Amino acid sequence: MRPTIASAPLRQRVMPLALTAILLCAAGLISLTVGARAIPIAEITQSLTAYDPTNDLHVIIHALRLPRTVLALLAGAALGLAGALMQAVTRNPLAEPGLLGINAGAAVAVLLGVSLFGLTRIDQYLWFGMFGAGLAGVAVFLLGRGHDAGVDPVRLVLAGAGLSVMLGALSGIIIINAPAEVYEDFRQWGAGSVEGRGGPVLIALSATLLFGGALTMAIAPGLNALALGRDVGRALGARPVLIWSLACLAILTLAGGATAAVGPIGFVGLVAPHIARLFSGPDYRWILPYSALIAALLLLLADILGRVLVSPAEVAAGIVATILGGPFFVFSVRRFKMVRL
Repeated sequence: MRPTIASAPLRQRVMPLALTAILLCAAGLISLTVGARAIPIAEITQSLTAYDPTNDLHVIIHALRLPRTVLALLAGAALGLAGALMQAVTRNPLAEPGLLGINAGAAVAVLLGVSLFGLTRIDQYLWFGMFGAGLAGVAVFLLGRGHDAGVDPVRLVLAGAGLSVMLGALSGIIIINAPAEVYEDFRQWGAGSVEGRGGPVLIALSATLLFGGALTMAIAPGLNALALGRDVGRALGARPVLIWSLACLAILTLAGGATAAVGPIGFVGLVAPHIARLFSGPDYRWILPYSALIAALLLLLADILGRVLVSPAEVAAGIVATILGGPFFVFSVRRFKMVRL
């Protein structure tokens, strides 16, 4: 049977999505093999099918590399969804949790919770991260003139950059004046590292990604309607205030949860949605899952590169992501023409 006109675009969208999933699996396998001690693929397969607690390679895989790989995938997916949502609700191609101060706000709140209140478990300071992300988002939105007259995209980016610098300096002050154990615990976290996180972190981030992801996909049709303009969206039955409110809730959940888990990581949420649109087109029902998978792949590759570049030492995934994402940000600024919305 010859493909119909309706099935051809579907196939064109599904095939790259399936290819991205395959690349994710391949990158995950590489992540399990690469590190200060290389592990053969045969040993990895055996550890997953017949775990031997007396085999030190099996212990390394299960205790260190497998949780690290899964955490990079979860955090990347959360940041990719948050970035795509922010670009949708602000209609700004440069919107991203790191650039608009969302990650920095979550980081400061987490540091305050740990240093002032002695919080040690992620189920405790995760809420601080979400609260800080929400406050930073509100501040940037107000500074970007988020009211009935519209949002100035340039002002929004400048406000986010300024707030990020200020909150970054505040984070440094908190860390420097915190007890030594707090400084040691959050030295790598502040650089955006997926190393050394345990099961509770994976469970908490999985829960936030599940909630935020479900909420995000639920409002995807409304985002498509609002992309045509507020008045047209209302005519199509969309409810702008409700969609914006749910989108903001999803953003602070995803960005706050990812930042609490792995630290502030920038540019992943900026790059992934742009790559996603190359395959998905303007439909947010496809942009969102593409962004999640691509961002997960980008963050995992950044972590792998961080292990390889200065082996046997490591560079945090957040630093590698910033180095790779910076040129893309400059390219985006020069390419996209932003207007007041």
